[in-house]
Amino acid sequence: TGSPMGNSSSRLYSALAKALSSGAVPQPRECAAPPDPIDPQELLEECQAVLRKRPPRFQRDFVDLRASAAASHRPIRVMQWNILAQALGEGKDNFVQCPMEALKWEERKCLILEEILAYKPDILCLQEVDHYFDTFEPLLSRLGYQCTFFPKPWSPCLDVEQNNGPDGCALFFLKDRFELINSANIRLTAMKLKTNQVAIAQTLKCCETGRLFCIAVTHLKARTGWERFRSAQGCDLLQNLKNITQGANIPLIICGDFNAEPTEEVYREFSNSSLNLNSAYKLLSPDGQSEPPYTTWKIRPSGECRHTLDYIWYSQHALNVNSALGLLTEEQIGPNRLPSFNYPSDHLSLVCDFSFNQDPDRLL
Repeated sequence: TGSPMGNSSSRLYSALAKALSSGAVPQPRECAAPPDPIDPQELLEECQAVLRKRPPRFQRDFVDLRASAAASHRPIRVMQWNILAQALGEGKDNFVQCPMEALKWEERKCLILEEILAYKPDILCLQEVDHYFDTFEPLLSRLGYQCTFFPKPWSPCLDVEQNNGPDGCALFFLKDRFELINSANIRLTAMKLKTNQVAIAQTLKCCETGRLFCIAVTHLKARTGWERFRSAQGCDLLQNLKNITQGANIPLIICGDFNAEPTEEVYREFSNSSLNLNSAYKLLSPDGQSEPPYTTWKIRPSGECRHTLDYIWYSQHALNVNSALGLLTEEQIGPNRLPSFNYPSDHLSLVCDFSFNQDPDRLL
């Protein structure tokens, strides 16, 4: 058999590497011809070849959450993930138990891509993306995704020497499954002031059912002591989404790293919103009322941090959660926590399969 390094995706990688080293400025997609498609299986094999000296991917299983018969349409798979900005991982975050070797971008990007390719999301919501133009947009557009990026106005990545530009939120959806109806880049405000946090909200039409829905991605302010600020940002995002969805007439899915535990005010605002939202990962708990014990787990000089900060919210009157991807166990994560040679980020990916409720008005 031929070497995996000789196929089209490896040529793609070498082109990306060349663009990265030359500091080439990305050309606007509108001016370019449609990208040549690439075979996801080929790209996966290419990633696995790069990662051959690393441990294999962790096994995570989907948990079936359907309360009734299967929907009449193919479910919509949504993936939420803070992938850890490369500049922050290497230059700012001080993961004291993670060897620098594990954070090398050439390998870490393959771990990220391997995770995405394994779960095959129809819609992908990412935070801390600082390699959008040289990695994610070129690759995912060739896998059939429409790609949108909104950087933070003052990204902390820019403070790191040899950074790759600002980090931000990115949203990707499969063009053969959805049609883009409307797109909004939202700079979140708090106390009437514009902040450094952003969101993307897109109204999509499902080609199979003809149904409209809105998908949003965000990343709220980090750090202890900023709870009121996060709460204000959450209120601003909810108000924007009320306008976009015409007060919940259009079903809504919100993915994000909220940097907030379920005890925080911003979590309560989303739970009690007039948009009738529920958090999908609560459904994994025995009573359907408790969030997972963690979605991020890391060790910094100040100590070990284990928190639930990442969520997939959805309109519970209009959407059903068919299944959700189980989280990594403590044993899988290991004593050095995240990130690691096994896993590329300090946050776990969340993946859910949604279907439209056949009679959404009944539950409003």
